[in-house]
Amino acid sequence: MTTTPIAAVDLFASALHIHPDGDLRATERRMAGGEAGAWQIATFHVESDADVHADHWEMHPAAEEAVCCLAGGVRLHLRPEEPGEAESVVRLTAGTAMIVPRGRWHRLELDAPSDLMSITLRTGTRLERRTEVG
Repeated sequence: MTTTPIAAVDLFASALHIHPDGDLRATERRMAGGEAGAWQIATFHVESDADVHADHWEMHPAAEEAVCCLAGGVRLHLRPEEPGEAESVVRLTAGTAMIVPRGRWHRLELDAPSDLMSITLRTGTRLERRTEVG
């Protein structure tokens, strides 16, 4: 017998949290923190670089992150791992995704208004203001 309500979930208003024990819940979407051990699937409609905090680097120490472009287009920037190296850039178009390695600093810039999906463990997520130097 299930205790999960039978109803549609608005993925643009809620997040899905998947727990190691198999429990799956629709819950409040959080950009940092999150339920311990729960993977978060979050979907966003974004109109501008401000909507994807393009002026900040983001890093997830607990797991890789799948960044999925459902509609529109974005550029995913990876911060250089060594001083003097250039940023790596991967262009995502509708129907494509990139797996960002665990602990790798990254940021997004829009090519067009987009629908994006993120799948990761949010625990320990960090944001750091971007500087022009890197």
